[in-house]
Amino acid sequence: MLNRETAWKLLCEYTKSESLRKHGLGVEAAMRAMAEKYGGDPELWGITGLLHDFDYEKYPTAENHPAQGVAILNKLGYPEEMLTAIMGHAEHTGVARETLLAKSLFAVDELVGFIFAVTYVRPSKAVREVPPRSVRKKLKQKSFAASVNRNDIANGMLALDLEANEHYQFVINALAGVAEDIGLAGVVQE
Repeated sequence: MLNRETAWKLLCEYTKSESLRKHGLGVEAAMRAMAEKYGGDPELWGITGLLHDFDYEKYPTAENHPAQGVAILNKLGYPEEMLTAIMGHAEHTGVARETLLAKSLFAVDELVGFIFAVTYVRPSKAVREVPPRSVRKKLKQKSFAASVNRNDIANGMLALDLEANEHYQFVINALAGVAEDIGLAGVVQE
């Protein structure tokens, strides 16, 4: 059932926005790294990350996202553990994050988006060059990437007892592994 190519096609069918597709790829990379860290199934965890927001463009409201996407994934036969994790990544659903899969998705989702934003403002535009201290500094600036929920980032780390700088670097490293695919490999400096 879990097939990366099929999942990618599903994401592309529902998500036309290049930035949302890149976000999915970034969360997928972070989730594959989390699977390795916690002994999870990299396909299950990666595809969960890839598809967690696949319905967002079509169903952007809190009453519909991620419930509409989960209903679609359920009809397609995706595993219950994945569906529960996707529901739990959105605080407004009230779905408890009880598994390492669910806690990991919550711990990386908003952070991936935030690290993208930090990378965009760096001269090199290279995620591999983003130090954790820059992430920490920018998190304190409420106007920077204001749509990113800082409480979700903090609560995600708390649920897994993660040290902030180590977690930031962990996610940066995961993103660096797919930097070309997500447009964060950098620009040539003149």
